[in-house]
Amino acid sequence: MTAQTRHQPVGDIVDRLDAVVERDEIRLRDLFEEFGESSFLPALMVPSLLVVSPLSGIPLFSSVCGLTIAFISAQMLISRRHLWLPDMLMKMKIDGPKARKAVRKLRGGSSWIDRHSKNRLRIFTSAPARKWLQLLCLLCGLAMPFLEIVPFSSSLLGGAVTLLATAMLARDGLFALLGSTVIACAVLVPLNVLGVI
Repeated sequence: MTAQTRHQPVGDIVDRLDAVVERDEIRLRDLFEEFGESSFLPALMVPSLLVVSPLSGIPLFSSVCGLTIAFISAQMLISRRHLWLPDMLMKMKIDGPKARKAVRKLRGGSSWIDRHSKNRLRIFTSAPARKWLQLLCLLCGLAMPFLEIVPFSSSLLGGAVTLLATAMLARDGLFALLGSTVIACAVLVPLNVLGVI
């Protein structure tokens, strides 16, 4: 594996998404089929990146992405070999032009992540810490449907899952710490809106 391949995991995923969204109408199934049923981390990044994009403004889109993240993370936790996702989620349609615009807006963020991720602080991405990261992703996904009405919360959690998935892909413990910090910030948003803090 070359250094370029290792340090561009997010950019590669965005490139592949960009190719799929050239169609006029896209289902979530089309996006996941691009990566194959054994590619758990790229599959985890698909909904986490999409919920950070402008598509998160579509009603219930954040909930669908959150449930998808939860399904993928749960299967990673139990070490399934092949990914399974329910048809109910995979049949969701996305407007082609909106998807293209959203995916292209991800380009800058993905480039930044790829430039700054590298193999370091591996204690935070090796077992059993890796299972902890997968559990955090699961909790983020489960929380998203409940945060649909709280501005920015789902996007923050989607960003956190992207950072955690990058950490696992690149074995970058710093990104694991960054993702955990973003989750802590995301928890504070609804508490602030509800007047708890």
